[in-house]
Amino acid sequence: MSNTFSRRGIFATLGAPLLRGQNMFADAEAYERFMGRWSRLAAPLLADFAGIPETGRVLDVGSGTGAMAFAVAQARPRCTVVGIDPSKEYVAYANSKSPYKDRVSFQVGDAQALQFPDSAFQASVSLLVFNFIPDPDKALVEVRRVTQSGGGISAAVWDYGEGMRMLRVFWDAAARIDPRAEKLDEKHMPLCRVEELSQMWMRGGLKDVDEQPLEIIMRFESFKDFWDAFLLGQGPAGAYVRSLNPEQRQNLRAEIQHRLAYNGPFDLPARLWAVRGSVP
Repeated sequence: MSNTFSRRGIFATLGAPLLRGQNMFADAEAYERFMGRWSRLAAPLLADFAGIPETGRVLDVGSGTGAMAFAVAQARPRCTVVGIDPSKEYVAYANSKSPYKDRVSFQVGDAQALQFPDSAFQASVSLLVFNFIPDPDKALVEVRRVTQSGGGISAAVWDYGEGMRMLRVFWDAAARIDPRAEKLDEKHMPLCRVEELSQMWMRGGLKDVDEQPLEIIMRFESFKDFWDAFLLGQGPAGAYVRSLNPEQRQNLRAEIQHRLAYNGPFDLPARLWAVRGSVP
């Protein structure tokens, strides 16, 4: 597997040969419908937790469709933000949607080999991507290199095992009707359990390391609003749904609907683990 920062790389870790080769991270509009709305709720919480300075340059590692960079720009009007992402489709989408074109820009980049000079940023943030990087420790070394001494480095990932209710319901239902789904369950992802991020931050030589949970609530207007997003082929869950035949897909839909048991609008909670530390 290539060592390039790529969300696709996680599937080898999950033991998911049936999903390899599917282009799950090329459709920015589909990502927005599936996970982008969650990112927009989580990003302001991470921006606040990160303690970003009032002025300076901020690096957004794995910027996706732009939610984190836009949250930083809104919270810190005197900061400029540079987002990097391996997906040229996401980069193009984020640049086209930016309401802060004078202060926020996006470019294709690899977190494990950043094309920036040492100490180029006053702070760095990363939302929902560190556990998709093939070598996250190497990426952290790079992010530390380009962040100035005293600057903060912060990241957050979903608590896939317990706290991300949408995906927990999905994978529990999938495993109930399909034994192969258990190996694909995102609870097996690295860095999604308590203290895993903080341990990596300390391994990376950062100081004043602090890890905290961040909590959000997502509103769904109906079960259709919940289910249709999984049909878009995004991420491990969407790719799994696309691997099913029509009968299997219908069985999964019925199992999830039974577990949720909502007839009208409903809310689902989600927890992220967030970490911050400063460069010595």
